[in-house]
Amino acid sequence: MKAQHNFKPLSCSECAHGAGLNFDFSMAFQPIVNLHERNVFAQEALVRGLNNESATSILGQIDYHNRYRFDQACRVKAIELTAKLNLNTRVSINFMPNAVYRAELCIRTTLECARAHNIPTSHIIFEFTEGEQIKDLPHVSEIVDEYKKQGFLVAIDDFGSGYSGLNLLAELETDIIKLDMQLVRELHHHKTRQAIIKAITEVCRELDITVIAEGVETLDEAKALLDLGIHLQQGYYFSKPQFQSLFHPPAHIFAGL
Repeated sequence: MKAQHNFKPLSCSECAHGAGLNFDFSMAFQPIVNLHERNVFAQEALVRGLNNESATSILGQIDYHNRYRFDQACRVKAIELTAKLNLNTRVSINFMPNAVYRAELCIRTTLECARAHNIPTSHIIFEFTEGEQIKDLPHVSEIVDEYKKQGFLVAIDDFGSGYSGLNLLAELETDIIKLDMQLVRELHHHKTRQAIIKAITEVCRELDITVIAEGVETLDEAKALLDLGIHLQQGYYFSKPQFQSLFHPPAHIFAGL
């Protein structure tokens, strides 16, 4: 097992204030909507600067030396903000699998914060992206297993892009996959993409994995996804990320679906 660089257990308060980082940040939230139930399935927490600067302005400051503390701070900030905003549904938090070396230790701060704010672990989704090359797949599998053991949900973000696809799904028993926006773009005009998504959803149905489509920008895309059985969707068609606030799509957003 690799040693965690600069590892020490951090309290909820330390993480919330970015202990060990030379910068601070906040969060925006974007809803994942359930088109069958006409409500919000979850809110994804997205990194932003303190004045709503882009995620790139923050992520560009992350390196090997501070990524563990940043990863921990992201979790706590997301939980504290959702508690402050009285979120009554799930919150989805991105995490950096290469920053977690001892899942049972790294998750303690998250558990402490969730308990402090009376948020059930079943209301927290951890997303890891295919865009970050996984250096130790067996270890990431251990992380997924530990998080699920604690009651969290785990998702593969940007599925269908990055460094792997079905091979990653075969190795990691996640609860959710989020289809990459490039598969979704102009879906109604592309039979090939429709066939690919149909195949993916059929595999996920057999494995009892929930499918979410992200990057939905038009009514036509939303309809095409519904025709393929995907009713959990996220994207600008429903709402852009809201800085330090929650957006609940009004009834007219669901018109025609």
